[in-house]
Amino acid sequence: MTPAPHSNHTSHRSHTDDLLTFIRASPSPYHAVASAIQRLEKAGFRELRGTDDWTGTTGGSFVARGGALIAWYVPEDAPAHTPFRIIGTHTDSPNLRIKPTPDTGSAGWRQIAVEIYGGVPLNTWLDRDLGVSGRLALRGSGGTTESRLVQIDEPLLRVPQLAIHLDRSVNEGLALDRQRHVAPLWALGAPEEGALLRRVAAAAEVDPDEVLGWDLMLHDIQPPGYLGAEREFVVSSRLDNLVSVHAGVTALAGAATGAERPSYIPVLAAFDHEEVGSGSETGAQSPMLERVLGRSVTARGGSSEDWSRAVSGAFCVSADMAHAVHPNYAERHDPDHHPLPNGGPTIKVNVNQRYATDSTGMAVFAAACERAGAPWQPFVSNNAMPCGTSIGPLTAARLGVATVDVGVPGLSMHSARELCGADDPAYLAAILGAFVTSG
Repeated sequence: MTPAPHSNHTSHRSHTDDLLTFIRASPSPYHAVASAIQRLEKAGFRELRGTDDWTGTTGGSFVARGGALIAWYVPEDAPAHTPFRIIGTHTDSPNLRIKPTPDTGSAGWRQIAVEIYGGVPLNTWLDRDLGVSGRLALRGSGGTTESRLVQIDEPLLRVPQLAIHLDRSVNEGLALDRQRHVAPLWALGAPEEGALLRRVAAAAEVDPDEVLGWDLMLHDIQPPGYLGAEREFVVSSRLDNLVSVHAGVTALAGAATGAERPSYIPVLAAFDHEEVGSGSETGAQSPMLERVLGRSVTARGGSSEDWSRAVSGAFCVSADMAHAVHPNYAERHDPDHHPLPNGGPTIKVNVNQRYATDSTGMAVFAAACERAGAPWQPFVSNNAMPCGTSIGPLTAARLGVATVDVGVPGLSMHSARELCGADDPAYLAAILGAFVTSG
């Protein structure tokens, strides 16, 4: 489909401005869930816990577990067999994660031990000012634990690049040993056990002795923003996949508060750990989505037959970032498929099922684009290049639900700082809104 010309619509920029606020507040999957919940609660959604009684629940509800979020909206008097319309996304991004014993150092420098999470282009993390974010597991009462989010948006750490004078081959390839040299420095002196924990605990306003464990990671503290002669691009960390999470939240909140009564049960499934295979209790391979949706059916008096009908009539849009054609490496892309920023989301196709799209899924998404008045573009990987994948095939296989894989096209995927079109996030949100509410 021919890309639409670049637009400066106020509504697009308003959406993208809010996206940048969302990203800045979401340096970790746990923060992304908290940011999403904040927006959903404003739209009237309420949290349901596993130990709660869900009987008769309608309206907007959500279940949060660590870095994953399942949210759904049940219109009043919706039959228990009403089909689901699912938006599948993920909250995690490739980065550097802090090891359980973090305090290390070398040659008079104090450093932090980190582990590489996901497919990280390591050179993009060099010479950047890095903060720390994630969650702390704290000692609770009666043998329980509780979580506390922490976010240090200060230039605390840095992975310094070796000067070109000491490595003349640096421009011939990445001269970085994955295991030995990815240790950000943060002070002078010998390693001091517990130093990082004390710093992080102070930021979280807790006693270090109360911290029993953590999930901490590094993030680039440079804020997201616009780029280009007409500010037509967005540049930011974690566009993959917070663009889709934010669009899904926007669509779901709109379905709950809009004048049009949804014909389906709109669902947002924001999983964690997609970048490392989705194999966790909060990943797309887990039973989390299946159990939550099944319980929502029985809570409204539905039977196993109602559950089977609801799933059989369901459809899922798996929304993850896609590749725009790279102007310097066009030969790495399929010669007949060159998606560009601000041409609308792509529909991703791979006949080997690295994406779950087929002609039916393409038709459903294209129809939603028409209703939203938004463009779309086809995407196919170069046959000579390995194709990535997404949560789409996992969701399709787990639930037996028809699925289409889509995504906003961008450059520098998995980099510490990525790029996409400034209009495309709003296009995606509008399309997803049309998808979950009608037809």
